[in-house]
Formats: sequence, C-alpha cells, structure tokens
Amino acid sequence: MRDFLKNVVATVAGLILFSAIGVGGLAILLITASLQAPRGPEVKEDSVLVLDLNLNIQDSRATATPGQALQRALDGSTDKTLPLLDVLEALEQASNDDRIVAVYLKGRSGDMPTNYANLREVREALVRFRETGKPIIAHDRDWNQREYYLASVATELSIAPLGAAVFNGLSAETPFISGTLDQLGIGVQVVRRGDYKSAGETFVRSDYSDENREQLQAYLTDLWSEIVQTVSDHRPLSPQEFETIANIQGVLLPDEAVNQGFVDRVAQDVEIRDRLRELSNVGDEEKSFEGLSLATYIQHLNPTQTRRGAPGSDRQIALVYAEGPIVDGEGEIRQIGGDRFAQKLRELRFDDDIQAVVLRVNSPGGSAIASEVIKEELELLREEKPVIVSMGNVAASGGYWISMAANEIIAQPNTVTGSIGVFGLFFNIEDFSENVGLSWDVVQTSPLANTQTISRPKTEEEIALLERFVNQIYQRFTTEVSEWRNLSPDEVETASQGRIWSGVAAERIGLVDRVGGLQMAIEVAAEAADLGEEWTIREYPRTRPFAERFLEELFGSSSQVVLPEPLESFRQQMETQLSDLSTYNDPRGLYMRLPFDIEIE
Repeated sequence: MRDFLKNVVATVAGLILFSAIGVGGLAILLITASLQAPRGPEVKEDSVLVLDLNLNIQDSRATATPGQALQRALDGSTDKTLPLLDVLEALEQASNDDRIVAVYLKGRSGDMPTNYANLREVREALVRFRETGKPIIAHDRDWNQREYYLASVATELSIAPLGAAVFNGLSAETPFISGTLDQLGIGVQVVRRGDYKSAGETFVRSDYSDENREQLQAYLTDLWSEIVQTVSDHRPLSPQEFETIANIQGVLLPDEAVNQGFVDRVAQDVEIRDRLRELSNVGDEEKSFEGLSLATYIQHLNPTQTRRGAPGSDRQIALVYAEGPIVDGEGEIRQIGGDRFAQKLRELRFDDDIQAVVLRVNSPGGSAIASEVIKEELELLREEKPVIVSMGNVAASGGYWISMAANEIIAQPNTVTGSIGVFGLFFNIEDFSENVGLSWDVVQTSPLANTQTISRPKTEEEIALLERFVNQIYQRFTTEVSEWRNLSPDEVETASQGRIWSGVAAERIGLVDRVGGLQMAIEVAAEAADLGEEWTIREYPRTRPFAERFLEELFGSSSQVVLPEPLESFRQQMETQLSDLSTYNDPRGLYMRLPFDIEIE
C-alpha cells in the first residue's frame, strides 16, 4: 500500500511538473517569438499602400483572446482589426511619403465591418491623400453600399465583369423576442420616462411602436442624405441621381454601373494588377507590384510626423476609449465598468503629465448608477483640465450622460446620439416555474420586503415605486442637460423624451457643439490646453501584454457551430440580443440605454 501511494504521489507530482514546464515553456516560446518576430518588410520605393476593405477599423486597439492570438501566431494569419487613429495617421503620412505612389482599396467577399462614423473619417483622410495628386485605385467583384461609400473617393473605380453594385438605401431591422420569452414562461415588465424611450420594446412587443418607428425613420433619413451627398462629391452623379438608382434599380450590373457613372470601368483582376505594376514601375511581367499592407505600414510610421505631437513629451493628452455598454462594477472587455472607468479618470486627474483629456465615446449607454459614477469623475476632471468628447458611431442615453459635462462635444453627422430618457426592465419566471413544476414560498417582515424577487411580476404598488425612481433620474438627466448644454427647459424637452438624433440633427438642437472626428477632437484639446506643438498622445485603456493574458486564460476555449447563411447572421443577431441581457446589471434595474443595437443595412 505504501508503494502504491508513493507511486500515485510521484505520478501526480510529475504531471503537475510537466504541466508547469509545458505551460512555462510555451509561454517562453511565445514571448521569445514575439520579441524576435520581424517587423515585416521595409517600405520600398514605389510602393502601393493596400487597404483591405475587409478590415474592421474600430476606435481602440483590438484585444484578442489568447486562443485567437495563438492561432494567428501558429498559422501566420494577421489581425483584421486596426485602430482608427493609426489608420488616419498612416494615410496622412503616406500622403507625404515619396515611397508611397498610390493607395489600393482592395475589395473582398463578405460585408465590410467598419461602421459609418469611422468610414467617414477614413474617407476624409483619403480625400487629403487624393489632393496630393497620388491615385487611389479601387476594385471589387461586388460593391456593396458601405464599401462604395468609402471607395467613391477613388480616382479609378472599377468592377469585375461578373460582379454587381448594390445601392438600395438603408433599413433597420430588429428581432423582437417577446414571443420567445412568452413560450419560455419568462415575464418582462418595463417602466419608462420619455415617449421615444423605446428600450425594452424588443422584450414586450412584436413590432416597433409609432414613436420608435418615427425616430428610426428620421435617423435613417439623415444618414442616407449624408451618404448620397458624400458619394456624389467625387462621382459624376448628383445626389438626386443616386437617389433614383436606389429607388428604381437598387442593383446595377457591371455595364449599367459604367454607363450611369457609378464606376469608371469593368476590369479583370489581372488588369488591375497590371495597373498597379505600372504605378510601381515593375517591368517584369512575372513580378507583382510593390504592395504594402496598411497594417505593415503602420509599424513603420515615423512618430515625429504623426498628429500625436512630440514623442516623449511630458505634456500629454489622454485619449480615453469608452466602448461598449455601461455596466455596474468593473465590467469586462468591451464594456465600460463604472467603478473601473471612474478610477482611471481619477488617476488622470492627479497625473501632472496629463494636460487634457479626449474621451472617445462609442456606447449605447447602460446602467444609470454606473453612468452617474463616471460623470461625477468627469466633472471633477473638467475642473482641473480640458475634457473634449469625440462621439463615434453611437453615444446615446448613458453614453450621452457621460458626455454632457465635457467642455466640448464633437460628433460625426452619422453618430447616433441623444436618447435622453430612462427605463427600468424587470424579469420574472412565474410562468416558467409553473411549467417545470417549481414552486416558491416566502416569509417576510414587511409588505415590500420581497420586491426584488423574480418568482412573480411586480405589483402595482411596486411598479409605482419604481416609476418614482425613473422620474427622479429623468428629471436629473434633463436638468443637467439644460445646465451643461446651456439650453432652456423647453429646448431640452424637445431634445429629450428618449429620442435618438443623428449627429447633424444633434448639432442643430444644441446637444453637440460641432461636427467632426477624432483628430479634430485631439486638436481642440491641444488648443484648449494651450499646448502648441509640444505634446503627445497617451491612449487608455492600455493593452495588457499577450503573455500575461495567455497565462491567465490558457485553458479557456470555445467552440461554435456555424450555420449556412442567412441563418448564421440571424443566429448571431439573436445571440447578441440575448447576451446583451448580461449587461443589464444596474442594482436598481434602471437604465439609460438605446432601445437596441441598431443594425443598418
């Protein structure tokens, strides 16, 4: 028996030691590989900068899971996500880089993931590149609307012989899961303040309310007007002619696209390669053009020539990304945890090197309590140094709450903002319990002691108490909008009621100060802090080293069944709707949030 136990102990100890060595060795290999990995080819003369239209250009730097990062390291693939500021600075520097002779907008199959607000800013950077006299070549088999919005700036725009160009307007479609919840026996009660505050509709209705339909129609109309006006700037078609194409045809065959001026020509891939070889001065037909991916070029940016000021300066502008739903507590990746975010703002307030703060908001809102925790810190921060808000694709409801105390708010024309309203969302499983034979009982000292239960719906008395909280927060919301934005109560009432606005409409009614992008916000911050040219950018949150995240999540894994389209898109949409429920963690169940994630096609 003693020998048996000794063998068991030795075996277990060996396994533990082997695992430790294996994990440690793998981590060391990964770290060593990352340190020794080449930065990629140097920028050669007559290079063509390649912007893959499959890229997801998002606000902050992507944080891959250890599994994703490891897979990319093993198979040699590259990340398809780039931060907006890096892309803008790369295009700015390429404009003045004699080694870069052109930009190639390379079309790929699939949908372009970058949102319209970021596309607008990238497009403006491409306009500046074009103004230097360098060509922009854009080619794709099929042009969808989002890709065309960006590519319409090209000096040479082509389509494949068997392709198609889609230009058919915008739509917003929302899945309503009230019927699903009914079948599961899950009840939902909603209290709200604001006629347009339609958050919660997806849980209790089977279609849009009239108010929700009205505000969505107005927003889509503003966004569509911006799109047709923008694409007409560099194409031989007026906004009205683009409207006609969308209303009557919707999809253009290659010859139709050329004849109507939608594109310049029909071209095979080989013709485009020959054109790019010509620009690269490559005479040998067996050689390809000198292509340089945008990601690789970013690695070689000269920091002294970017808009981030003087590298190494102790006069810094903090660029703080507020991305995702606002949740109570610390939050997870792609969430704005109220406590964690407020702590970071507090640290910036006491950091003498930080002279100004740019808050980049891309959030539909969320927890009312967490939003207030963040805004309180922003108010204190503003007393010490300038705070400029740059709104991305969406900065509404709680996203607007954390923005309104800034010295200045800058939004894109297609930003979703406003939604000044409050709602409460309360679930119960009374019917579900009956269906599965689950029963509940309770002993309590007071009539209201059991108000937080999910075993039954809220009573009328409990709903009345919750409405008091909702009304109180709404009154606070509108009062502070009036004070911070210098608007009369009547003006605030017009702008609020839970209604969403486009950035251009929000500027008109006083909710934002001006229309512009992230780079404008940085320049405004530098001017407000009187920094001149002696400053640099410091971004938050900082990305943790890969090795640290790998060791923390080594044994985490996920598997997923992928369905054929269009079922897979629907599954992902439903999964997103359901997973959003995990972000509804306000202690009192009260929220300042958009009605849903607006999916625009």
